[in-house]
Amino acid sequence: MGNQMDRLSHLSYAEVPTVDPNGVDTDDGPRIGVSYIFSGDDDELEDGCAVDGGEKRANEEEKNYDQRDEVECAVYNREECIYEKSAKCANLEVYSPENLLNKCKAGDLVEFVATGQYPHWAVYVGDFQVVHLHRAEVKNSFLTDASQGRRCRIVNDWYKLKPLCAEVVVQNAMEQVGLKDRELSWRNSESFAGWCRFGKREFKMGGEIRIGKQPYRLKVFVSDKQSHVLEFQSLEDVIMEKRRNDHLGRTAVLRELAAHFRGVEEMKREMEAE
Repeated sequence: MGNQMDRLSHLSYAEVPTVDPNGVDTDDGPRIGVSYIFSGDDDELEDGCAVDGGEKRANEEEKNYDQRDEVECAVYNREECIYEKSAKCANLEVYSPENLLNKCKAGDLVEFVATGQYPHWAVYVGDFQVVHLHRAEVKNSFLTDASQGRRCRIVNDWYKLKPLCAEVVVQNAMEQVGLKDRELSWRNSESFAGWCRFGKREFKMGGEIRIGKQPYRLKVFVSDKQSHVLEFQSLEDVIMEKRRNDHLGRTAVLRELAAHFRGVEEMKREMEAE
């Protein structure tokens, strides 16, 4: 059973049915995406992420970041767009941690990015500090320490949900500091930060029952006129898949999709030849 669980949590596009990126919607419609119900916190795979002031900090040199490798996408809950990251609707510009501090207000969501790493999210709580979930613990760190050489930006507007007032966002974050391991209700830093700002149970592990129709759609923008769509049963699964794509980068995601559809075409030809 353990091997089956591990396989379920690490499927690739080559192993799941998906939509042809050459058309936004085909007659058959979107296919089912991967369920991450058995997978762990993807933040555990980050290199040299945030630490507390008393711990030894690793990989403090500035890390590479290429905005051209950003994976632009949108998330829909049924017909409503609840998230979008694209150059058309959001500012994707990144800053040094020192420069971002001049822009931050208490209650803001901050994203730290570097090429080849999972994005790391945090809640700015004032006094140059953030609260964030990292390696199975909610920590209170200085923003400059949390960056660990990565560029960063404010991402308040990416989720199209009604935010709580800044005081409640900060309170939500600060009240969780010190929670760790089995005390946690969030699978990664983005889910934690999203819950703090919006207060939605859908950001928590098991916040939605995975049965019936898949109400969520993740649309990856391949080009201005083309997209790739997957359906999911929970926001938790969508976030995990979205973060996996961010970790891979646009070039790798498009290469993975192309390889998958070549395999599908070869399979069809073999079946027709029989």
